[in-house]
Amino acid sequence: MAAGTRTEDYPHEIDEQLTTFDTSVSSVKTMLEKMMSMSRNDLMQKLDPLDQAKLELMSAYTLNSLFWMYLVTQGVNPREHGIKQELERIRTYMNRVKEITDKKKAARLDKGAAARFIRSALYDSEEKEPKKKGASKKAAGTALDTPQSKRPKQS
Repeated sequence: MAAGTRTEDYPHEIDEQLTTFDTSVSSVKTMLEKMMSMSRNDLMQKLDPLDQAKLELMSAYTLNSLFWMYLVTQGVNPREHGIKQELERIRTYMNRVKEITDKKKAARLDKGAAARFIRSALYDSEEKEPKKKGASKKAAGTALDTPQSKRPKQS
């Protein structure tokens, strides 16, 4: 609140709430000035479709929330006004956008990486040892592994 504001004009019980409200209004004003300084078409061209949807929903929700507050200041019960249904409709679309955003962020299974991980976990060093020049380890051990009847005759 401004330094010169007299506190006798309103009850002291709501002083903190009014201060918070004033701070919130100031931050909304700052954000609106930033948004209004740029043309809407330029702003929309810089955003991807998902961010465009978020901006549109945020703008609609903000405008309707401000109208809700206006109705309250005029003594109208906004819960009995059509603005409540409009805010619910916008909230539904905001939840849809949130679901889409969450799906984009969700972990995906990379089948190739999973196969490599499993293959390396089941790795048998004797089976996969690199071949040496000339003969492999398996070929060298063939005489020992094969039955006596199938071994080549030695001279």
